[in-house]
Amino acid sequence: MGAQAPADPPAADLPAVAHRVREHIVRMCAGPEGGHLGGSMSLVEILTLLYFEVMRVDPRRPAAVERDIFLLSKGHGAMCLYAVLAERGFFPVAELADYSRPGSRLMGHPVRAVPGVEMPTGSLGHGLALANGFAVADRGRRCFAVLGDGELQEGAVWEAAMASAALRLGNLTAVVDRNRLQITGPTEDAIGLEPLADRWRSFGWTVREVDGHDFGALREALAPGVTGEGPPVAVIARTVKGRGLPSLEAKTRSHYAKLSGRQAERSLAVLRARRRRAVS
Repeated sequence: MGAQAPADPPAADLPAVAHRVREHIVRMCAGPEGGHLGGSMSLVEILTLLYFEVMRVDPRRPAAVERDIFLLSKGHGAMCLYAVLAERGFFPVAELADYSRPGSRLMGHPVRAVPGVEMPTGSLGHGLALANGFAVADRGRRCFAVLGDGELQEGAVWEAAMASAALRLGNLTAVVDRNRLQITGPTEDAIGLEPLADRWRSFGWTVREVDGHDFGALREALAPGVTGEGPPVAVIARTVKGRGLPSLEAKTRSHYAKLSGRQAERSLAVLRARRRRAVS
């Protein structure tokens, strides 16, 4: 008897899901250790669309053979991944309150103890190479790796990108969270990445540049291309670090935040006000 195919994702109001994910991130940053707020907030629309519309996954069977593969190469964005996995039903939303607490499986970087996490990540520069392996192993499924733009300063990324194109991994998509900031400041002040699209093209990739907070643009960019052999796809998603919180948007200091209870409540109030304006 054949294996059951992964369940289709439930119909979802994606902006509403994204709003809840941002609220979860703020609450996790009010925990005992705080968290990487800025780079988690910039990922929200990307991961929400992937898990609720694009990828074949089944929360009831996270290891289903037919599943698509997701790797968060920028593992410091784990809070966003946890919030999206919880909203998608991989584990109870209530467990998010345990983030970073002693004994919790929701650590600062993702580990395989969390349902839906394929590999531990966070040592920057390795996620794309891991995705290559998954893509080679089964060309009939799609594989996605989300990378930070500061992470692209790691040479291992470009070694993996060269291999992806040489192996003609048409089932592989790399999404670059192009928020233009890293822990020390602007990426272009550290090791310049531009012209970034041309760099990816020079390695043999198909490149799509989009607004990383626009579900419509992301949907088009993440649509399936070739299956089997062909050029891999790089989606350069232009995002804003700390998206949703005006006092932290596009600020280096948003990289890591430990919010007091009062700061968290203010942040939640801002998110809710912006949500009301968006739907009015």
